[in-house]
Formats: sequence, structure tokens, C-alpha cells
Amino acid sequence: MRKFMVVLDDSRECLNAMRFAAMRAAKTGGGVTVLSVIPPDEFNHWIGVGDIMREEARERIEAHFEVFAKWMRDKQGVNPELVIRNGNAADEIVAQITDDPEIGVLVLGAGADNKGPGPLVTQLSRNAASLPIPITIVPGDLSKEKLEAIT
Repeated sequence: MRKFMVVLDDSRECLNAMRFAAMRAAKTGGGVTVLSVIPPDEFNHWIGVGDIMREEARERIEAHFEVFAKWMRDKQGVNPELVIRNGNAADEIVAQITDDPEIGVLVLGAGADNKGPGPLVTQLSRNAASLPIPITIVPGDLSKEKLEAIT
């Protein structure tokens, strides 16, 4: 089964990337892997405090994921899987692609403001030639109707 991998973070554009991945998976009989990365520099405190903060971050990610997962199951008939990794986001995306040979497409959301597409889109598109799968970049300001039409 081919899976679409999408990154779950706090960005607004993440929503359209999630929608796109779920709609494409539903229409092609594929699956969805939702990857969330906890950056290491967030928790460079005392060891005990860092462990607690990592656990709280994990709980926030799981709660956020459940909102998207419920929509994917109820509206698209897709049961996504959640993967949480620790490290640099771009490095962990590549590592997850390498670790899971069923991932066939990376779906990223592009920022819709004047700051550019976002750091992940910028960094990964620069290295797109060395990735073993294609990247789909979904504009953050596309309407739900437009997403439905193009998927």
C-alpha cells in the first residue's frame, strides 16, 4: 500500500496538507502517516524537567492528531497512523521515509503569508533531488472546495 506522509505541526498550512493527504489516500486506496517531530533544543533543561516537557509535548501531539484522525476516519474512510520522532524536523522526515518503504509521497503545506513557504518546504525542496519519493506542496490558502476538486 502506498502511503502519503504529512507533517503535523502548529502551522496553519498543516491543515490543508492533512486534507490533501487524506483525500488522495481515500481516492487511491492508500494510507496516511502523520509525522510529528519534537525538536531537541526545546528540552535542554535539567533532565527531569526535559522528560516532563517531552511527555507533555507528546500528549499535545496525540490530542492534536486525534482531531485530524477523527476527520480522516469519518469523512474520508482513512485510518491514519501517528509517528512521533525526536530531532531536527527535516532530518527526521528523511529518516521516516527511509524507515518506511510504503511511504510514496511526502505532502507539505506551504505558508500563505509574505514570509515564504515555510522552513520545511524551503529546506526539503532544496534537497528534493536526493529524496527517494516525490514531494507534493499544498498551498496553505486553498479552499476546501478547491482541494476536493484537485484531489
